[in-house]
Amino acid sequence: MKESLLSSVAKRLGLKEAPRGAPLRSEAEIRRWMTDRLAAQLKIPVDNVDTSREFASYGLDSRTAIQVSGELEKAVERRLSPALLFEHPTIDSVARELARELSHENKDD
Repeated sequence: MKESLLSSVAKRLGLKEAPRGAPLRSEAEIRRWMTDRLAAQLKIPVDNVDTSREFASYGLDSRTAIQVSGELEKAVERRLSPALLFEHPTIDSVARELARELSHENKDD
């Protein structure tokens, strides 16, 4: 499998790999993964993450956004736009959009 652009950038920046498992497909799975990931990044309880709050309000910088996008790319096993977290600035909007895109891909198969 070819290494994605986000993965190679993350690797060059010395960012860690996301654990592998079954690819995320549903909006709920994507929301849960992102909530867990943000809580770990911020070192806060998962219950303190508001999925409707904008990433910028949590202090996510561009480097962290690239890291999260790269890890999410692996979790959904699909190439993602590097601007994903800027175009969809909340966990809810990212989860909704990705689930929509993934469901369209599955219908095309």
